[in-house]
Amino acid sequence: MGNLLTHFFTTKPQNTHTNYTNMDEIQHKTISVNGINMHVAELGQGPTILLVHGFPELWYTWRHQIVFLASQGYRAVAPDLRGYGDTTGAPTTDPSKFTSLHVVGDLVALIDAVKAPGEEKVFVVGHDWGAMMCWALSLYRPDKVNALVNLSVPFSPRKPSFKPVDALRALYGNDYYIIRFQEPGEIEGEFAEWGTERVLNDFFNYRTPGPLLLPKGIGFGTSRDDALTLPSWLSKEDLAYYTSKFEKTGFTGGLNYYRAINLNWELTAPWTGAQVKVPVKFIVGDVDLTYNTMGAKDYIEKGGFKKDVPLLEDVIILKGVGHFIQEEKPDEINQYIHQFFEKFN
Repeated sequence: MGNLLTHFFTTKPQNTHTNYTNMDEIQHKTISVNGINMHVAELGQGPTILLVHGFPELWYTWRHQIVFLASQGYRAVAPDLRGYGDTTGAPTTDPSKFTSLHVVGDLVALIDAVKAPGEEKVFVVGHDWGAMMCWALSLYRPDKVNALVNLSVPFSPRKPSFKPVDALRALYGNDYYIIRFQEPGEIEGEFAEWGTERVLNDFFNYRTPGPLLLPKGIGFGTSRDDALTLPSWLSKEDLAYYTSKFEKTGFTGGLNYYRAINLNWELTAPWTGAQVKVPVKFIVGDVDLTYNTMGAKDYIEKGGFKKDVPLLEDVIILKGVGHFIQEEKPDEINQYIHQFFEKFN
């Protein structure tokens, strides 16, 4: 893999889970960007770090990182993406308004709105769909990105002969979660029957290292009558916050990102074969479903990743860690982000 360093860790780089006490210091504002009203949480002074969440998440998924990075002399900025949380203005009835071009347009406008005078580029961190959008941001507008730490989802080069949804259906069948998410209203109806709190709890608890299947009427295989069993890294208050926001918005905004996958493929034809040319650190848990599907392991470990992302400097694979890595192992992730970005200050 050339000069790429790949590390497998069973322990953290330092200390155990910190008790974060500065949540009440986080500031909230709404910024008009790219035709929508984007809710942003921010804290700190210094070089800007943009933190981009995935599904089913919110700015809140970065709460540990916001407080830590602010304490280290950075300005941490975490938006609710279009369709999520307290961000408004995106037409959730139209999945075609949720392509990577739309979302990167939002992020570019946000960067221009929040960057300090003389700050041409910002640091960027992404997770899940946020990671995918950060790959796209770095591909379309590398002039905006100082360096990138992406979590969970590696870069996915466009394959001209394979429409993504069609390929995933052929590979994993109609019960595969991305396929189940395609028909507007269908999975929302099932989520409504299960209840928002149950749906979120089941997603956050998922730790099976393989494809996520959601058979009709069965879902995660839990019952509404079962007691909720929170993962160790999520409190009742955390789940209550997520639940309150998704009860208000529903899940359609987030699901629209999946419904625009084939449209993304069509629109990004000009970037076929293009490389991501910003400095990158990538971190994933070895029981994350994203690491154990779609050939991700081979892509990461056999040179494909480094070929497509030539400035990929480091790959960290955390043993025994699942998908929601920045919440499950906040101290480790905080240290990796901080150590990487310090190289560019």
